[in-house]
Amino acid sequence: MTLGFPFEQTTTPLSDEERAAILADPGFGRYFTDHMASAGWTPAAGWHNSRVGPLQPFSLHPSAAVLHYAQEIFEGLKAYRHADDSVWLFRPELNARRFARSATRLALPELPEEAFVQSVEELVKADEAWVPAYGGEQSLYLRPFMFASEPFLGVRPAAHVTYSVVASPAGPYFSSGVTGVTLWVSNTYTRAAVGGMGAAKTGGNYAGGLVAQLEAQEHGCDQVLYLDGAEHRWLEESGTMNLCLITSDGELITPGLGTILEGVTRGSVLQLVTEHGLTPVERRVSIDELRAGCRDGSITEVFAVGTAAVITPIVGFKGDGYEAVVGDRQPGKITLAVREHILDLQYGRVPDSRGWLRRVG
Repeated sequence: MTLGFPFEQTTTPLSDEERAAILADPGFGRYFTDHMASAGWTPAAGWHNSRVGPLQPFSLHPSAAVLHYAQEIFEGLKAYRHADDSVWLFRPELNARRFARSATRLALPELPEEAFVQSVEELVKADEAWVPAYGGEQSLYLRPFMFASEPFLGVRPAAHVTYSVVASPAGPYFSSGVTGVTLWVSNTYTRAAVGGMGAAKTGGNYAGGLVAQLEAQEHGCDQVLYLDGAEHRWLEESGTMNLCLITSDGELITPGLGTILEGVTRGSVLQLVTEHGLTPVERRVSIDELRAGCRDGSITEVFAVGTAAVITPIVGFKGDGYEAVVGDRQPGKITLAVREHILDLQYGRVPDSRGWLRRVG
């Protein structure tokens, strides 16, 4: 299905000077481009009113279903400037498929993959000047999202839904260089359970994790590490990223899917690590195995993966009454090599032999 996203130029764009000042230090999620993509859905009309137009606020009735029942999903991906000034997306079809799976779980209408990708592409084309220049790790972060916009009070799927994409220039996640982080292993909070929403990318998962993140900070850690909701024994994922462990016998281990998010970066890493001499393995890992492996050296490196930071080295863990150190408490060599490999692909510094990149401009 192709909706078509016709372009309506904003009458109030930021000046070249204002945009240049923002791109000099964009941070993350602080500034937004001049336009947005949008579409609506109802049972009778299906998807309709699709366009790329001026960035503007939504007008919502106070009883809009999303405000009361949290029927909402989102995605995150980036556009990258290459050395020849062209602009590319990284595996956007995977985001489109995950968006559809999340929609099904939240009883929202599926947006066809082609329409998802087209909406992202057309917004990037409209605001290509906002894609940061090649060099460093700057990019244009893209946030597609869908929410229940029907005004009503009642527990049922909404009959009016709004879809949109906004874009925000993003600076390098590690502005002062890649450093390692420490995770707090929470015995208080869990992220998901079998049959729950753990595999969907929905705001409620993140809202529920805010207090766990505060708990981690209270214990001097950078982020939380969740265990499973049934036994409080098996590793799941960190607050915003999937988890990967490297072993002394050459395996890259990551917790299997089911109650965790199927990350695009996670899936890419599982394919790339074979080029770094590692065998990818998806299986359950207990907190006891993690602690013992850090202690005896059989676990040599640990890192987290996600769109925003790409790869974040993990150098230690803390829990109730214990602390575990990974290696020499420095980012691992293989971790950094895999991170650079993905970045080289995204920014066009190495050949795209797998066809993961999609040119936009």
